[in-house]
Amino acid sequence: MPVDFTHHIHPRIAQRKKEGPTKVVDQLPQGGPVTTFNAWLAVKITTGVGTMWCAYLFAILAFIGLPAALRPGGEGIISWIAQTFLQLVLLSIIIVGQNIAGAASDKRAEATFNDADAILHESIQIQAHLEAQDKEIERIVTLVNEQLQTIKELRAQ
Repeated sequence: MPVDFTHHIHPRIAQRKKEGPTKVVDQLPQGGPVTTFNAWLAVKITTGVGTMWCAYLFAILAFIGLPAALRPGGEGIISWIAQTFLQLVLLSIIIVGQNIAGAASDKRAEATFNDADAILHESIQIQAHLEAQDKEIERIVTLVNEQLQTIKELRAQ
């Protein structure tokens, strides 16, 4: 009484192993030389501006312009805060935060990938275990059937 089951490996398994986890850097535009250069330049500028040292430099630059903003006829403190300080300083701080969030996202993607790989491995082990159990059940069923046949033969005598 064999079990009617054939295990078929899903094609996504091989594809997933080949691809690995998706990371932020994988999301950069791919294409011709202009697109590649633009992406490279954007990453370089973002990397430079997206540091706390750049935020400190922008804050110093903004404070240099503060006395002119406070003079009569100057832009005023509210305009200086909104147009100069916040835009210059927060830009860098936001980029720093996005870089940290991106790194955390990459780490989560890696962990999710590793978890999925572990689950796949466990599923394959379960499949092997079930196959071994099927063979043992078939052996036991064969023995029981043989015993029943022997009992029937003994009764028939």
